[in-house]
Amino acid sequence: MTFSSDYHPPMDPLAVLHEDSDIVVVDKPAGLLSVPGRGPHLADCLLSRIQAAFPTALLVHRLDRDTSGVMVFALTPHAQRDLSMQFEKRKTRKTYVARVDGHLEPKTGTVDLPLIVDWPNRPRQMVDHETGKPALTDWRVLRHGEGESRVRLMPRTGRSHQLRVHMLALGHVILGDPLYAEGAAAQFDRLMLHSEELRLNHPESGRGMGFRAKAPF
Repeated sequence: MTFSSDYHPPMDPLAVLHEDSDIVVVDKPAGLLSVPGRGPHLADCLLSRIQAAFPTALLVHRLDRDTSGVMVFALTPHAQRDLSMQFEKRKTRKTYVARVDGHLEPKTGTVDLPLIVDWPNRPRQMVDHETGKPALTDWRVLRHGEGESRVRLMPRTGRSHQLRVHMLALGHVILGDPLYAEGAAAQFDRLMLHSEELRLNHPESGRGMGFRAKAPF
């Protein structure tokens, strides 16, 4: 599947988790682009839907099209600058839940593998120890199922496809991944990856806040 093929975004109503005068936090459905793609057939996206309800909304970060879960948008330029800096300086904390192929062992660990775009096969990414950018992911196994594991993933960096490629590199691809899974692991109706929690400091008050959305799988 190429990134732009068969784009039929879900028509779920906006799931707003929090809103105030500076930020709006939503639960993004799987299958919806965070920002517009190239061409009119890829115009529908979470950003445009948010801006229809919150006209001043500004992008701060992204989730992959096939990933669901918590995303924050700024409602003022100041909030956008502040939140963008928090993401850049790794002041935010992101927690994901995933179902991966096979029984992941040990129960906890860290993947430290640098990533770079796989140009001939983009948007795929790949591990590259010479020119890749540093990428770190902590993992914790929540439970084992029949031929799969449910894991909590805590990225310390924010590289494109980081969690997907790191799990692939461990030999436990995320189930339903249209880019990286093969065979039975690909035969799911969605990518089994969900942004469960996002912790940040409010751009005006500085108060620490956490937002959660339960995984739908």
